[in-house]
Amino acid sequence: MTVEQIAARLAELCRQEQFSVAQKELYADDAVSIEPHDIPGFDRETKGLAALKEKDKKFNAMLEARYGTTVSTPLVAGNAIAFVLAMDIKMQGRERESVRELCVYQVKDGKIISEQFFI
Repeated sequence: MTVEQIAARLAELCRQEQFSVAQKELYADDAVSIEPHDIPGFDRETKGLAALKEKDKKFNAMLEARYGTTVSTPLVAGNAIAFVLAMDIKMQGRERESVRELCVYQVKDGKIISEQFFI
């Protein structure tokens, strides 16, 4: 897949809240995920697809409800992809909230090798 094809597929899956499918289809085995800051219960940096899948499971277990997800049109420059992800969610024990973050991905050899989130 080209970087543009990966960007389109990633955005489509994220809009459908199919984040685990995106990982399975598009991520390299040694992919890295970087959070914007320390978050209780999560490492700032997670390495390896298996660990990313566990991180996704842990996040989903903390969710009480999803009310919608939007994704901006992806921007592609070289091997980089970026888009704004907005989620309307309710975490367990917290009030409903809207979360917006800039998601930046790097692609190598047809797979996503890193994701980094900015709030």
